[in-house]
Amino acid sequence: MDLEKKILSRELQQYLYDSGKTISTAESCTAGQIAEAIIASPGASGYFKGGIVAYVDEVKHNVLGVSVDTLAKYTAVSEAVAIEMAEGACRVLNTDFAISITGVAGPTGGTPETPVGTIWIGYGAKEDIRTFKLDSDDGRDVNLSRATSKALRLMLEYLGEQLPKPSDD
Repeated sequence: MDLEKKILSRELQQYLYDSGKTISTAESCTAGQIAEAIIASPGASGYFKGGIVAYVDEVKHNVLGVSVDTLAKYTAVSEAVAIEMAEGACRVLNTDFAISITGVAGPTGGTPETPVGTIWIGYGAKEDIRTFKLDSDDGRDVNLSRATSKALRLMLEYLGEQLPKPSDD
């Protein structure tokens, strides 16, 4: 794991540990990389309840509760699915916050409508899920690393709006 993700993990820890709030993940294309980054800081069990790798639509629907209609209408790589995945993670894992991610990391799998490098990130609290779209393709490894780091940074910004500033202990 690179230094940036370790730093982001430590910053997340400060917000969540100090506030007593919890977080979970619902990941498709990153297959657990966000969860791995979150638990890089000692003491993560105090705020990270778990993550669900929902790599296929069946798991998105059966475990996270993503609507079959949403999947059919928008496809798995969509803003709507990222929102429902994050909401589902909050609900299923009983957490205050969640990060979700769904996309086409490559090198194949893209379409003209959803090219390789299209990745949707969902983040926030159950009733306030925000989204961000990545849309550049620099190869699978870079796409996944960029998406993981961006998801962590977005969540940190969100927590900065929602929670008291962490102490500098």
